[in-house]
Amino acid sequence: MALTIQDLNARYGAPGRIVFRAGFGGYPEVVLTNQYGSAEVALLGANVLSYKPTGHAPVIFRPAKRDYNRGESIHGGIPVCFPQFGKLAIPGMAQHGFARVMPFEVRGTQYSEEMTEVTLGLKATDETRKIWPFDFDLEIKVSVSMKLNLTMTTTNRDRSAFEFTGGFHPYFRVKERDGVEVAGLDGCSYVYAVDMTDHVQSGNLAMNTSTDHVFSLPPAAKHEFALIDRGLRRAIAMVSSGNSTAIVWNPGPEGKIADFESDDWNKFVCVEPVTAWPKATHSLAPGENHQLLVAIQSVLDDAEGAAQA
Repeated sequence: MALTIQDLNARYGAPGRIVFRAGFGGYPEVVLTNQYGSAEVALLGANVLSYKPTGHAPVIFRPAKRDYNRGESIHGGIPVCFPQFGKLAIPGMAQHGFARVMPFEVRGTQYSEEMTEVTLGLKATDETRKIWPFDFDLEIKVSVSMKLNLTMTTTNRDRSAFEFTGGFHPYFRVKERDGVEVAGLDGCSYVYAVDMTDHVQSGNLAMNTSTDHVFSLPPAAKHEFALIDRGLRRAIAMVSSGNSTAIVWNPGPEGKIADFESDDWNKFVCVEPVTAWPKATHSLAPGENHQLLVAIQSVLDDAEGAAQA
């Protein structure tokens, strides 16, 4: 039986630090707060809906639509993509998989002077097995410290190996798209997903046109990127591990996205860490697990950047 908001607050809440409240489609969301900032996380899809470091403008973009029903994909925030990113890895499955449209259970919360954290989980059910015939466990951990930290742990509970792709899909809020560059991809090969042509990035990626670039990352324990926003006078730094791919996306004015206003394309840039895609998947043997970790930090050029929205 699903826990009520009162039950969740009694079992997992902490006054002033961890609060559950009504959210999308009748499912709760949880607010994490401490001296470093705050984040909102929907239990529907384990989507991080907002992240605002103390003294900074909001880091995450959300469209005007604020409510979604069970089974509807939440646009904006940081959607969870599993068991596939995009729509090429597992034939016949919906784009970005099913995790982002399903309710997660609360597995635990904790806090200290330096961090506030919630752990959410999704297990295989009769419903998921009709879509993807494997037993799995997907755990999403979100914590607010000096950074926003996200961990996706995928565990194979099946008797057979399975192939999957998993990723986070952050919509980073920007002043204006054309005033943004993405650093950290110089020399990386990429596929332009619109026509599947191959290219190599030279220097920073200027976000002055519609972009759907799938970058293959060099072998490394961790990968570092920065979204440089001249309009807000800040950089959004991101460090990831467990991913061999990063996607940079903005649909431009010609892109028609459900739930978006006509000018919303100009308010975000997505930089998305993904295990492997589109030409590869990640294999897990029975009992094995895989972790995808992401840390996000807002860095201001000066005090003026803190006041801008």
